[in-house]
Amino acid sequence: MTNIPLKNIDSNSEHTTHWKDYFGFSTDHKIIGVQYLVTSFIFFLVGGLLAMIVRAELLTPQLDVVNRSVYNGLFTMHGTIMIFLWIFPANLGLANYLVPLMIGARDMAFPKLNAIAFWQIPIVGILLLSSFFLPSGTAQAGWWSYPPVSIQNPSGHLINGEFIWLLAIVISGVSSIMGGVNFVTTIVQMRAPGMTYFRMPVYVWTILSAQLLQLFCLPALTGAAIMLLFDLSFGTDFFSPFKNGDPIIYQHLFWFYSHPAVYVMALPAFGVFSEVIPAFSRKPLFGYKIVAVSSFIIAIVGIFVWVHHMFASATPSWMRIFFMASTMLVAVPTGLKVFAWVATLWKGKLHLDTPMLFCLGGVAMFLFAGITGVMMASAPFDIHVNNTYFVVGHFHYVVFGTVTMAIYAGIYFWFPKITGRMYSESWGKIHFWLTFIGANLNFFPMHPVGLQGMLRRVASYDPQYTLWNIIASLGAFLLGMSTLPFIANIISSCLRGHKVDNNPWRASGLEWTVSSPPPVENFIEIPIVTREPYDYGEEQISQLN
Repeated sequence: MTNIPLKNIDSNSEHTTHWKDYFGFSTDHKIIGVQYLVTSFIFFLVGGLLAMIVRAELLTPQLDVVNRSVYNGLFTMHGTIMIFLWIFPANLGLANYLVPLMIGARDMAFPKLNAIAFWQIPIVGILLLSSFFLPSGTAQAGWWSYPPVSIQNPSGHLINGEFIWLLAIVISGVSSIMGGVNFVTTIVQMRAPGMTYFRMPVYVWTILSAQLLQLFCLPALTGAAIMLLFDLSFGTDFFSPFKNGDPIIYQHLFWFYSHPAVYVMALPAFGVFSEVIPAFSRKPLFGYKIVAVSSFIIAIVGIFVWVHHMFASATPSWMRIFFMASTMLVAVPTGLKVFAWVATLWKGKLHLDTPMLFCLGGVAMFLFAGITGVMMASAPFDIHVNNTYFVVGHFHYVVFGTVTMAIYAGIYFWFPKITGRMYSESWGKIHFWLTFIGANLNFFPMHPVGLQGMLRRVASYDPQYTLWNIIASLGAFLLGMSTLPFIANIISSCLRGHKVDNNPWRASGLEWTVSSPPPVENFIEIPIVTREPYDYGEEQISQLN
């Protein structure tokens, strides 16, 4: 991808980062990237533990593990933690580490703002987890927090679980907006000479598209959370139906961001697939320009689909028709990406290492999620499965089956670059198979029980759904266990993994031209980019083979 004099590549430079730097206020984008990844994974384990308690309750039709109030709190906090403290920060962690390296920059455009944005994440996590210890208990209105349920305060306490939840969401929104400003500015203004837009890796295109979505749509949710906070605690009536407020307006504000947020989560996953699949197929990415531009098309069309979440909310017929069509339209640019990945694999020199396995598993699960997503884009079908476990199953095939699988693929793929050491391939493959099998056992059964009418957010259910729920719960427990080999592999490999050279995968990206780990300021001299992306030479192919 680059034509760089050897003097620009600091392959033997001593990496001066100390382990203590990861616990302080660093402005190095690479340290911040690792801080995001480690912090988000800790919250991923917490959110996963809450999910396992929920699935333990659903092993039997009766209410026999926790009471309904605690169950609602666990359900709410699981969804909130997994979205706002796992997927968003983990994606930002990879992007923080990689984007400056991929575009030939020394750091992010606003390093201090970058650090401030990260340090708000632990504050959000501490706030959410502390709500478990409040006398009134944690928030129980779900991760969407619809009024009027969310503005009821039977305890009478000003500081209650819902108040803490809304405060945490506002802080998270401010952090994400800061990140969006930083990424867009960095990508637009700090590319190396010769790094035109159509020489950027697809991963950078997906990050740019996702962060532009953040900047355009996230203020709606942040503002709605502030207004809801005032309704709950200070007597305003923006959304209260008992005081001439309109709760439907909250739904519009919430979903105006929260459906595009799915693309904010998924676009970086598509970027990871677009980097890993060519590297392990030893072929350039098929249709690079179309794949790159399709990220922007997904972002633009994604702004106009939010009302499909509200087909059951007294939505006018004309609005249902428009948003049904716009939702189905998203399948076109995403289908182009899938076609490009399959075409890249076709007749490639495939190497089924751990990153590639997670990519292939993620693409397969995304295809299933896409099929059920097009089904729910149809208003009649969506109304039929509204508020059932079919929706939960579809959503988890997106956020776990696609996004989390891609995050794992990205961690394994760039682990040698981040640490300078190689992980255990055998343990990586064990981790993949436990994750892939556990995820499908967990989330697939939600589709048939949803079609049969089992409602979501319930702690007890009709006994006719017992078998599918047992399978789903066993899958959830297996999914929880799958993190153990990953944790052991990463920790042991960081300490004792064999050292690698600058480019162990013989990949084509600019980030692979610097030492592993990279120097503090990435490049001794800013590189001049003259080659096209995903340009695999015969030497690279023969070295991997």
